[in-house]
Amino acid sequence: MADNKTADILYTIVDEAPELASASFLPIIRKFVSAAGITVGTPDISLAGRIIATFPEDLTDAQRQNDDLAMLGELVKTPSANVIKLPNISASVPQLTAAIAELQAQGYDIPNYPEDPQTDEEKAIRARYDGIKGSAVNPVLREGNSDRRAAKAVKNYAQNNPHSMGAWESSSKTKVSSMPGNDFYANEASATIRADQAGDAKIEFVAKDGSVTVLKDGWPLEEGTVADATFMSAKALGAFLADAIEDTKADGTMFSLHMKATMMKVSDPIIFGHAVKAWLGPVWDKHGEAIVAAGGSPNSGLGAVLAAIDTLENADAIKGEIAALERPSMYMVDSDKGITNLHVPSDVIIDASMPAVIRAGGKGWDETGAKGDTNCVIPDRCYSTVYDETINFFKANGALDVTTAGSVSNVGLMAQKAEEYGSHPTTFEAPADGAIRIVLANGETLHSHDVEAGDIWRSCTVKKAPIENWIELAMDRQRLTGSEAIFWLDENRAHDAELIKYVKPVLEAKGVADKFMIMAPREATRQSLETITAGKDSIAITGNVLRDYLTDLFPILELGTSAKMLSIVSLMNGGGLFETGAGGSAPKHVQQLVEQNHLRWDSMGEFCALGESLNFLADSKDNAKAGVLGRAAEAATQGILDHNRSPSRKVGEPDNRDSHYWFARYWAEALAAQGDDADLAAEFAPIAKALAEGEAAITAELAAAQGPAADIGGYFRPSVELKAAVMRPSATLNAIIG
Repeated sequence: MADNKTADILYTIVDEAPELASASFLPIIRKFVSAAGITVGTPDISLAGRIIATFPEDLTDAQRQNDDLAMLGELVKTPSANVIKLPNISASVPQLTAAIAELQAQGYDIPNYPEDPQTDEEKAIRARYDGIKGSAVNPVLREGNSDRRAAKAVKNYAQNNPHSMGAWESSSKTKVSSMPGNDFYANEASATIRADQAGDAKIEFVAKDGSVTVLKDGWPLEEGTVADATFMSAKALGAFLADAIEDTKADGTMFSLHMKATMMKVSDPIIFGHAVKAWLGPVWDKHGEAIVAAGGSPNSGLGAVLAAIDTLENADAIKGEIAALERPSMYMVDSDKGITNLHVPSDVIIDASMPAVIRAGGKGWDETGAKGDTNCVIPDRCYSTVYDETINFFKANGALDVTTAGSVSNVGLMAQKAEEYGSHPTTFEAPADGAIRIVLANGETLHSHDVEAGDIWRSCTVKKAPIENWIELAMDRQRLTGSEAIFWLDENRAHDAELIKYVKPVLEAKGVADKFMIMAPREATRQSLETITAGKDSIAITGNVLRDYLTDLFPILELGTSAKMLSIVSLMNGGGLFETGAGGSAPKHVQQLVEQNHLRWDSMGEFCALGESLNFLADSKDNAKAGVLGRAAEAATQGILDHNRSPSRKVGEPDNRDSHYWFARYWAEALAAQGDDADLAAEFAPIAKALAEGEAAITAELAAAQGPAADIGGYFRPSVELKAAVMRPSATLNAIIG
């Protein structure tokens, strides 16, 4: 096994469906690249792995493991970095507590997650867990900005083999509802740090009596950093949610809340909790204290609240009151199991859930499993306008014709924790009425907001070097493609106005200002949809959160999935990070595997990333054989598409394991046929022959595995042996690959 610090390529251990697929695909990768002397390491950045690395003190030597995320965080700052990064869980509190419980059941002596820490010890444990939950991985690894686009072969296949699209009617009642004011958008303040202001800042809460509590100290702000602060009024949020529920009922549509309680790990669970309380209304007003005392935090979702109610003596009476509430239909995650949109914060993630509604013609599924229009509730207005404008566009023009549509690629500002209200520890719930302010190293107050108890205040920063690199990357992509290019920046939003001050001078100095547009998200959405409807391409140049949203929205509309996107992060110090697509549907895939031994996860993202990683290795380490392997991997990817070897959704039909067999076969055949390296051709000719001659036996063995339930020994920490047995059921294929 290669050492993770010295391996040529690092292929991350992650979670859920992508990790199950790795059990099948990694042996193939190792077999093939070993022919070029290339080693593959497997750093563990899974949720379970991060928990184990964070709490080693009471574990056995066999259970302890290195902090691979910290190791990778240093490696990505070096020119030699070559990381294939699969999607990992960005844990909500319910996911975190479920992972803890599973590890404890497996014999790991780790502490429980303190929901309401009281002692210093509990507060210390909570602080360590808070470093794990939410989008804890990406800010560490992304030492470069994002270049995300559909590979040409993938786009061509999508146009020639169009996925299903729901019909849009102009009479559709589906809409987006957002707060009219007093949200994060309305209250945002932003400034660029001057040299005399740089240094360690702090965030303070100033109570009405003048007493000061330091919320965060030693917060470094460099010269040139764009530093923001904003807040959302809890009272305004509560009133809006109550109105949205009544509005939904009046429209006769479904209520659906679309948040990202994983990436926005502090603010969005609180907003989610407000929605749960608003839905329960008078029932919460009457019984809320008792429910919380029983462990039912609304921030953990309606499921946690209902579970807590079950423990109360008057549970039946409370449930009767809930049933008597006059509420509209609810958008369902799983109508068969009664799992609602409000059950678990991490079940409905906006960047996957909103494109799913839009692709389905504005339809969701209610408690009975029937399709219908829905009120898509997105409280904050910063990016809700993107979805609102998309819905309006399709109502007026009908569904996107994927056979002729162009493509929207993305250049995303995400390097060096450019989180834009992501998982950083600078979000706070106001403890009382007062003010929250940022005090700079020189004593100046940068931003200050008057807040009321329960208001959600948050700050974010974007450093100068990533901004400049982002602009350069955007100019490079436009120059290479000649495509329409739009900076999605709103001059009326404080944060965006500061970024525009960076963007305009650079474009003018380079003489390319006429090749770019700067548009607010709503207008940019309309422009981009008009462009791709006309069969042309557009480049969306965005901040980090909008990057996250758009690189699901447009690929799901254009390709049917975001998992097939090519995602390249050119690390700022010369290395390469190759991301393999989104994992939003991964939980459902695991459920199907466990129940039916069928994994419908599509590894197209891994195939694309592998080819790019090998090509990068060829250039960075002057390894000609790596280049041959990379080009052959690209040919294999094309073969998967040309011959429709991607996984089916239905049990009994080819799944993820079949696609890996075909990728290995096409890869071997391409290597055997190429004339650039005779040694590789000679080595892979017999492998290609064996894979071709074994087709009937291999496909039969793979098919025979499907149907019965599969035991993988755990959801968050599956057994290595059981996972391998499930994902490598073909003895014939295993004999060839090893």
